[in-house]
Amino acid sequence: MESLLDLVREYGLAVYLILLAYCALKSGALPLLAGYAAYTGALDPVLVAAVTFAGGYLGDEARFALARRYGDGLFAGRPRLRRALDTARVLSDHYGTAYMFVYRYPKGMRTIGALPVGLGTLAWSRFTILNAASAALWTALLVGTGYVFGASIAQAVEQGWGLASVVLLVLFVLAVLIAWRQLKRLAVLPNR
Repeated sequence: MESLLDLVREYGLAVYLILLAYCALKSGALPLLAGYAAYTGALDPVLVAAVTFAGGYLGDEARFALARRYGDGLFAGRPRLRRALDTARVLSDHYGTAYMFVYRYPKGMRTIGALPVGLGTLAWSRFTILNAASAALWTALLVGTGYVFGASIAQAVEQGWGLASVVLLVLFVLAVLIAWRQLKRLAVLPNR
């Protein structure tokens, strides 16, 4: 771990740019590890938090805008994908606010998480406020945990803590399936 921290110290600016790009695209462990690096003094904690927030917020704004602008066209002529789009819209419209605070955490969901919201009817003004609040909470949790529990993080990484991400993904998928079934029972979704 110490050799990694030496690299972080040596390439400080590049590390912040990588963190920004990473957080714009996904939600894995890098913000947590950046919080740890800030704890050790290898990175500035305020800059780590600002870059993590900016990446998380701007990445989802871009995905929302792309889905809003091009989403319908991407699914034209693809009936199977069209059904998925219709389902995503209904789920997003029904559970949008809660969804905004949940999809950042399960492994693999962050990359596509804002797309269903962009395909739904949520106004951009409401989305951007929820997105900012969700990104701020996500930043505080990940970077803050890395910083506050710095010594414990290194030990957890060495012991294979990736299992927690898989558990969160399974819980998220189960929650979506339950929500989908509820909507079908309420006859909001047509039977397919």
